[in-house]
Amino acid sequence: MSAPIEGRGLDVLVTGAAGFIGMHCARALLAAGARVTGVDSLDPYYDVRLKEARVAAIDGAGFAFRRVDLADEEAAAALFDGGRFTHVLHLAAQAGVRYSLVNPGAYYRNNVVAFGHVLEGCRRAGVAHLAYASSSSVYGANHTLPFSEDQSVDHPVSLYAATKKANELAAHTYSHLYRLPTTGLRFFTVYGPWGRPDMAAWLFTRAILAGEPIRVFNHGRMRRDFTYVDDIVEGVLRVLVRPPAPAPPSGAPYVVYNIGNHEAVELTEFIATLERLLGRAARRELLPMQPGDVEATFADTARLRAATGFAPHTPLAEGLARFVDWYRAWHGA
Repeated sequence: MSAPIEGRGLDVLVTGAAGFIGMHCARALLAAGARVTGVDSLDPYYDVRLKEARVAAIDGAGFAFRRVDLADEEAAAALFDGGRFTHVLHLAAQAGVRYSLVNPGAYYRNNVVAFGHVLEGCRRAGVAHLAYASSSSVYGANHTLPFSEDQSVDHPVSLYAATKKANELAAHTYSHLYRLPTTGLRFFTVYGPWGRPDMAAWLFTRAILAGEPIRVFNHGRMRRDFTYVDDIVEGVLRVLVRPPAPAPPSGAPYVVYNIGNHEAVELTEFIATLERLLGRAARRELLPMQPGDVEATFADTARLRAATGFAPHTPLAEGLARFVDWYRAWHGA
């Protein structure tokens, strides 16, 4: 992927650099000529070896990696005191809607407390722009499609979504009080090489190759705005170099964007595409809707397109083919 921005002169802190999107963003920033400091706690939520391999795949003379727990106030403060970051891309978080049902403490600590420390660090350091990961999950019980940034997000249906909404509120407060430019990015189902083991592409591919049943919730009547990771990265970088101007009603330099493919795909189509690519039929275990889940996501990306020219272009079949190729190579299959 060619760099969508000119990165020379940027000194970017990327949190969650050992994560799926963080790793891809760090590589793209380096390719654009930026200096990048990547931080991650290497939390064992899933296989740490995958996270370590992602960090190893971030090549570039302008890259430095530090293991930092951002929920540790002193460690977070030292990170900002010791750096000269012009921009911060905050992608570190406890991911996963379903895991929030069994370990809520991880979400308070890693999504709320850690984000507060990042805001404080940016404020003290005079960072030019903080862009951070929110989520399509904030739309919760909203059933009006496509999801628009103008819609209410006051009714989350998972703790994960509630923590992301809390991040948006805290960011607005810092933008208002301290004039810190902040941009929240509501990610819609991202997939691609180096993805997470708890996401649909990985779970389904593993099960199909092993001849095991795949768990299909809501009896397959689910739709998701699947977005290929390279398209997401291009949008993120375009946003990062465009800090928001003061805007009504508060006059704060604050904005939130949807970032997705602007297309709701049936889960059955997603599975059928994987079946064709793998040359095997899936065994489906049809299950009811899970607590905290939603039936459909669909991003209205007009606002992001108008601000940055963002236009995702990777078809689902092409993106999944790249994921399958990577998955086979990763597992030696």
